[in-house]
Parts: sequence; C-alpha cells; structure tokens
Amino acid sequence: MAPRRVLGLAVILAALGGAAMLSLAVGSNPLSVGEVWHGLWTHDGSTASAVVWGLRGPRTVVGIVVGAAFGVAGALIQALTRNPLADPGILGVNAGAGFAVTLGVGVLGLTSVTDYVWFAFAGAAAATLLVYLIGSAGRGSTTPEALVLAGVALGAVLTGFSTMLELLDPEVFQAVRNWGLGSIDRTELSETLGVAPFLAAGLLLAFALSGSLNSLALGDDLAASLGTRVLRTRILGIVAITLLAGTGTALTGGLAFVGLMVPHIVRWFTGPDQRWIIAYSAPAASALVLFSDVIGRVAGRPGEIEAGIVTAVIGAPVLIALVRRRNASGL
Repeated sequence: MAPRRVLGLAVILAALGGAAMLSLAVGSNPLSVGEVWHGLWTHDGSTASAVVWGLRGPRTVVGIVVGAAFGVAGALIQALTRNPLADPGILGVNAGAGFAVTLGVGVLGLTSVTDYVWFAFAGAAAATLLVYLIGSAGRGSTTPEALVLAGVALGAVLTGFSTMLELLDPEVFQAVRNWGLGSIDRTELSETLGVAPFLAAGLLLAFALSGSLNSLALGDDLAASLGTRVLRTRILGIVAITLLAGTGTALTGGLAFVGLMVPHIVRWFTGPDQRWIIAYSAPAASALVLFSDVIGRVAGRPGEIEAGIVTAVIGAPVLIALVRRRNASGL
C-alpha cells in the first residue's frame, strides 16, 4: 500500500506543478511555457519576467499557501469531530475570522495582512469554541449533525453582522467589501511571506498530531486506552485549525468548500490514515485553488471570476452528493 500512496502523492505534486505553470501562463497576456520558464529564471526586464514576477507569481504563491491551509484545516476538523461534512466554512470558522478582520479593518483602520491576521486568529478560535459549546449544549453527547447546525447558524449570524457593518458605513468598510469573495489576487508577496510562518507552524502541528488523530477515530475511550492524550490532542488540533484557517482567511477572505472536498477526494486513495490524508490534502488543495483561479480567468474574460466563487460552484454539488451518500468515504 505504501508504494501506491507514494506514487499517488507524486501524481498530486505533478498536478500542482502543472497548475502553477498554468497560473503563471494564463491571463490577459498569455505566455507560452518557454516564456514562463525564461521569465522565472531571468530578470532582464522582459514582458515575461515582469508578468511572472510582478503579477502572476504572487497570486500563484497565495493560491498554494491558502490551498494548503484550508485543505489541511478541513482534514483536521473532519478528524477531530469525526464528521465527514465538516470544514472551516461550514463550521463557521472562516466566518468568525472574517468578522474579526472586518472589525479590525473597518474600526481600527488596519490595512496590512500581517496586522489583521491576529484578528483572524482570534475570530477563528472564538468561532471554533462557540460552535463546540453550542453543539454540545443540552443532553447527550455531541453529534456531528449538531456541530454542523451550530456552525451554519453561527456562520450566518457573523456573516450577517459583517454585511450590516459594511452597509451602515460603506466608506469606512470599503476595504473589506470585496475582500470576502475569495480572491487570491489582492495580496502582496511580502504580506504572504509575512504570515507564512503561521502556516508552517499549523502544518507542522497537523503532521505531528496525525498519529493521535488515527487513535481518535476509534473513539475517545479506546484512544485513551491506547495511550493517546485526548484532551491535549483536541486542544492542539484547535490551535492548528486556528493558525491554518486564520491565515487563509486573512489572505483571501475564505475559499468555500476547499476544506470539505479535498480530504474526501484524497481519502478515496489513501484510506483512513490521517498521516497520508494530511500529506495529500496540502498539495491537492493548492492545485484545486490554482485550477479554480485559472478557470475564473478564462470564464470571466475580459474580466475575472474570483477563485472563491469558482470553488463554491464546484463544491456545492459535491456537498449535495456527500449529504446523500454519508458513507461515501468513512472517517
């Protein structure tokens, strides 16, 4: 099984490389593969070099970063909640981060990602805790369905508050009016690199927890009997989700369904082993975001359709299929 998984990972990495090449080549000024390659390795002031390094290179880096963030965050949430319908968007994590960023930008006048990313972390963590508290209220144990309902409700409320603030004072909140559409073309490369350490910390923590997540899939009692520190694993998992979802939301405003689709798709090839699911989800989600961005450029000519809108169009039918076939990919 391991050689097959390694081969599958190599295929995904090759797909990511192809998606990155398309991201650099496709646009209002299309470039050939040769021109992209020349522009990557030379800084001679040519059109290809200017397009690659000044325009499409930064958005390609953002696409890779946020794809990995949302893909792994979705895999973590599904593993921690044992809920195949969970992802940062459905459970309200992105909405919490987005609402906090809206306050930071509109009220405090923050303009840099490296400044308001702290608001995104706080909002993501608060939303995660609120969803768990709401979903676990009442008698009986917490169920996946209760968490989904709590997340959808909280996400709707926070999104409504964010929209209300933007409409009450359009001038003050103008900077965030289009931020929530899921664009990967509004962030400078320096801002992406500034928050990259948070992404790296979240990814490393996710990989470190992957073995314990396999035990949690057996149930808390059996996991504890096997030596897994259940509470510690859940707390560190929430920290990793906060770092990943907060970073991704701060950069793009959130990309719908990426964290839902990708873990399910890769689970068909990896099986239930969280170590491989997380290893697959990072590059696979990055490839999905880049392909979605390229589709948006082509379909929206002469303008563009935001990558977040494309992922939502793709993800909605996938969600419907998963709801109808809950056992399509067991956790």
